Amino acid sequence: METLSENKCFGGVQGVYSHTAKTTKCDMTFAVYLPPQAQHGKVPVVWFLSGLTCTHENAMTKAGAQAHAAEFGVAVIFPDTSPRGDDVANDDAYDLGQGAGFYVNATQAPWSHFQMWDYITSELPDLVFEQLPLDRDRQAITGHSMGGHGALTIAMTMPDVFKSVSAFAPIANPTVSDWGRKQFTAYLGADETQWTPHDASLLMAEKGHPNPVLIDQGTSDNFLDLLRPETLSQAMATKRQAGTFRMQDGYDHSYFFISTFMRDHIKFHAEVLTT
Repeated sequence: METLSENKCFGGVQGVYSHTAKTTKCDMTFAVYLPPQAQHGKVPVVWFLSGLTCTHENAMTKAGAQAHAAEFGVAVIFPDTSPRGDDVANDDAYDLGQGAGFYVNATQAPWSHFQMWDYITSELPDLVFEQLPLDRDRQAITGHSMGGHGALTIAMTMPDVFKSVSAFAPIANPTVSDWGRKQFTAYLGADETQWTPHDASLLMAEKGHPNPVLIDQGTSDNFLDLLRPETLSQAMATKRQAGTFRMQDGYDHSYFFISTFMRDHIKFHAEVLTT
């Protein structure tokens, strides 16, 4: 694990690191904010998965998470959204290829580097929990848009690992959305039965989540037809899932929306992880 930068921030440290990943077969960059409490022992962890076109840097610099993480004594991990490099397949469209990993393990050519599910759930955790003062028994996960999709599907698949889950404007029903069908066909193939484990609405209706859930969606989000928040809300009602689904009046899809409600989400996770 190579240190690219470390800056003092709200009494803690905002670090950026890189390593050569076995899953994605390329160098990966990620960021970790360690709150000041990490100077005295292991701290709980909140994972933040970012959306289309983002790297580790977008949420690190725009979401405003560090002040709240320092207040509540939790670390925040910001992974990249895909493998990258000259040897990694790409597409001219912003919503496929580099920057658009969709948090799945690709099975189709030429996307062999795109093993983001295993990277996020296995390889990167193994690295950071070995190298940094983080408590592996106290993890939560959140994300935005494509990252909200990833956070929800990972948490519902791994409820014993993630003690709480939240999302900002998640891609809620990708198996019937252009933000999903295109990418799943490319990465996973035409057999739609391989897509269903990566659809938050379908997973919610089938499994739900035994731990606390928080969803925020802006009413003025210009991607509402692609995100399909109503399907996730309906699935939560059908499953009688304990949780909070909030439609925030006038908010869009931007980091202005995320930063407005970031404290709510950090506090939500911290209350679960520190009790």
